[in-house]
Amino acid sequence: MRIRILVADDDPHIRELLRHIFKKEGYIVLEAEDGEQASLILENEQVHLAVVDVMMPMRNGWEVCEEIRKHFDIPVIMLTAKGELEDKEKGFLSGTDDYMVKPFEPKELMFRIKALLRRYQMVSSELIKLNNTTIDRKSYDVKIGNDAIVLPLKEFELLAQLASNPGRIFTREQLLQLIWGTDYEGDSRTIDVHIKRLRERFYEKTDDFVITTVRGLGYKFEVRGE
Repeated sequence: MRIRILVADDDPHIRELLRHIFKKEGYIVLEAEDGEQASLILENEQVHLAVVDVMMPMRNGWEVCEEIRKHFDIPVIMLTAKGELEDKEKGFLSGTDDYMVKPFEPKELMFRIKALLRRYQMVSSELIKLNNTTIDRKSYDVKIGNDAIVLPLKEFELLAQLASNPGRIFTREQLLQLIWGTDYEGDSRTIDVHIKRLRERFYEKTDDFVITTVRGLGYKFEVRGE
């Protein structure tokens, strides 16, 4: 799995620098020049880590960080020209994992990113644990206790996508793009059919989670007992 990093900064020179060093490390780079673009990318793309500038138009870095903490489980590094203690405090209160003041040393940034990715266990996080239910994205196995549940590939991918982002609302169109790809020519009813099958498979087997319909929007995955 290639790591996908969101770079949100209104300075094109910073974006160019980060794009260069991240691609050199083999990462996929997604760029936003303001907070609104960053939010759209987060809603529509899979992101593993975010590098967020504090002072951005439309929506500042603190607001973007708060949004990430509310809806996603990914590490965040904030970049800023502000080095005062109160600014750092505000960043950490917003939920950032790390904080670097411009100008920064690219090598140090890479050290910190790799440390954060290890901390978030991006490799082992292929294993999703939901109370008594385990979803293994690497082996495509689902277990409830010691009982294995065999799922067709698309059903598994749909379940894993929802389960890896509990509480996040996905539209049918987003799920189609994420699971079936942009070239898929079917319509959004495909999602409804697969959700129905998943509900039927797990209805009498576990109370660990539920896939909820959000009227007019799509679906979200909720973990019970939290």
